[in-house]
Amino acid sequence: MSDAVDRGITVTEIAPMDQPIDVCPETTAAFIGRALRGPLNTPLLVKNFGEFRRRFGDVWGRSSLGPAAKQFFDHGGLRLYVVRVANNARGAMLCLPASGSALVLRAVEPGSTVTIRAAVDYDRIDDDADDLFNLTLQRVDPATGLVVDQEFFHKLSWQEESVSFVGDELLTSDLARIEHPFPTHRPERTTAAGRSYESTYVDHAQAGTDGIELSNYDLVGSRRERSGLFALEQIEHFDLLYLPPPGKRKDVGPTAVLAAELYSRERGAMLIVDPSPQWASAEEAVNAVRDLGYASPNILGYYPRVVERGSEDGVARPAGGAIAGLLCKQDRTCGPWQPLGQHGIGLHRGLRPVSNVSSEEEHLLVRAGLNVINGGDAGKARLSGCVTMGRGSEVYATFSKLPVRRFCLQIINTIAQATRWAVFEPEDITLAKRLRGQVLTYLYCLNDLGAFVDEEFIVQCDAGVSDRSDSKERGITILLVFHPVGCDGPISLTLHQTASGFRVGSTAFGLTIRSSFD
Repeated sequence: MSDAVDRGITVTEIAPMDQPIDVCPETTAAFIGRALRGPLNTPLLVKNFGEFRRRFGDVWGRSSLGPAAKQFFDHGGLRLYVVRVANNARGAMLCLPASGSALVLRAVEPGSTVTIRAAVDYDRIDDDADDLFNLTLQRVDPATGLVVDQEFFHKLSWQEESVSFVGDELLTSDLARIEHPFPTHRPERTTAAGRSYESTYVDHAQAGTDGIELSNYDLVGSRRERSGLFALEQIEHFDLLYLPPPGKRKDVGPTAVLAAELYSRERGAMLIVDPSPQWASAEEAVNAVRDLGYASPNILGYYPRVVERGSEDGVARPAGGAIAGLLCKQDRTCGPWQPLGQHGIGLHRGLRPVSNVSSEEEHLLVRAGLNVINGGDAGKARLSGCVTMGRGSEVYATFSKLPVRRFCLQIINTIAQATRWAVFEPEDITLAKRLRGQVLTYLYCLNDLGAFVDEEFIVQCDAGVSDRSDSKERGITILLVFHPVGCDGPISLTLHQTASGFRVGSTAFGLTIRSSFD
């Protein structure tokens, strides 16, 4: 899939047919929060913290998104989609004089640090075309004064009925939109004072605003408007989802957590949830999780928070961004089927747990589905426990183990993307054999990396040749049985691939007896 998102249109690239399936795909995270600048409700892929700062601004004291992104890259993350959301933020306003009226422009990106300017000229426009003008828009770095983005629009018209009406043409702009009231005359040429032939720029007449502290509703957003969580509809896949606390003294509420868990389950991703700063002890954390009702194999929780060594305020900070980065690093170096706490997979030395957890407390926390940040060798804290919040239910018992759950999600998502080509091929026995060979090769490659207890895999493919009465939509079905390391028994997954999408059947995520498929 392309890294760029083009104004609400999602472009999905289908993997070439019969190609080997990547056994080590790079783990991708998605963070949602408040930033100084950047487009709203548009997931942008950043691959280092420098890119984050250039696109979304530096670390900001009124948002935890920047610190979370820094933690992510400091701890080994390489691919991060960032979705900026805001609450009543406003873009800067420009007013270009137009013979008694004005061409009013509003910056697309809201924020107090977003600086844009504009210029009007009539270059290469005939004298009798007195309704046309050229417009230049620039975004300027407020710290350096350098131009970081620029757009040119030639032969625009101020008249609404024109095919080149400025309001229509600016719909393609990433910098500004026209606002009412529309001009009644052509905008005047922008020139330096006293120098009628020397061009200059008009700065904003009204600065942008950053809005107010985010609410849970801003984080959740709307599926129809593709905002908040649902802005991620614009990208094909992500593995980890994290909502940094929306305010300095405000946590993500249960409403947002539950909505994010549902969406993570729908997208085949894990949700990382921070502990509340109000949890003063392990017992309080266990009771709070029970009261909140968090019980999902798609949630990774932890306790306690961390503090930065040498910090003057000693404030307990969330470590969700660091944990996301560690998981990406572990997947790349060891594989998601390995337990946490591998050699070299620990928190940065600058972070330490805000409190020590005894072995008895650790056992209590793990039973409740919370992983534990504890001191480790060489001053590096480690995350131990390897559990999800899928405890207390027979349905989720297998996936109470974090490596098992994450590994199965990786298998599902990787096969889903790699076998999409088969939906558009003629359905016959040959197609089923090709699919089975592609998936079996993938499983054998994973086995060579030590991902399974044994290589007694079962792969069955139905490519529309069995005339299934329960499937009217054209597509394929893949049945898998395998035994991951660290799992008490084999796991069966039923995967359905159709032209309209991919889903896991009702028999998925259930333990099965191998002999029943022989």
